[in-house]
Amino acid sequence: MPPIAHPQPGPKGQTVWIQHPHTARLQGWDDPDATVTVTPGVALPVATLNGVPLQSWHAPREPHAWQAIDGQQQLGEPELAIATSGRKLASGLVMREPDGRVWLVSPTNAFGGYQTTFPKGRVEPGLSPQANAIREAWEESGLKARIIAWLGDVDRTTTRTRYYLAQREAGSPADMGWESQAVHLAPLAQAHALLTSPYDQKVLELLHQHLRAPS
Repeated sequence: MPPIAHPQPGPKGQTVWIQHPHTARLQGWDDPDATVTVTPGVALPVATLNGVPLQSWHAPREPHAWQAIDGQQQLGEPELAIATSGRKLASGLVMREPDGRVWLVSPTNAFGGYQTTFPKGRVEPGLSPQANAIREAWEESGLKARIIAWLGDVDRTTTRTRYYLAQREAGSPADMGWESQAVHLAPLAQAHALLTSPYDQKVLELLHQHLRAPS
């Protein structure tokens, strides 16, 4: 498949070219054992999933407005501290559907060496880790998340990243920003195969530990 232009402009308004585009896989929305792949701007064949609409969400326009974004919770989480190695602070989400599947993103042109990963990014000035995670998830997946639990922190090569468990409450994966060239809805067994980074495997371990913990 030849390169295609991402429908969303880059950070300076430029055209972003996807060198090796994904192919949409739009069957299996109601099958908890199926993996669905959404590409930028594709028409979704379903309007709702697990009772929640799959419709575009109007995100805040001003960066500072994300600090007060709905979906943050009082979790009693520890402070996210910079590691002695000087890693930058980052945060991300594991967004899980009631049917057990999780949402993953494929960075455009495998940025950072990632074919598939969880939404995440460095904590922007003035934002809490939770607000930043919700913003990053929306920018990379087109989905609005509501945080429900703290999973843990993972030290990556250049960042210490805090991860939260979240649920989808709005948005459409077809609205993914320029940073992603595909969004996947995958059962956990398939997520283990798609997530090739050892850091993402640690995130999956944190998720499994949380799911096994007494409620």
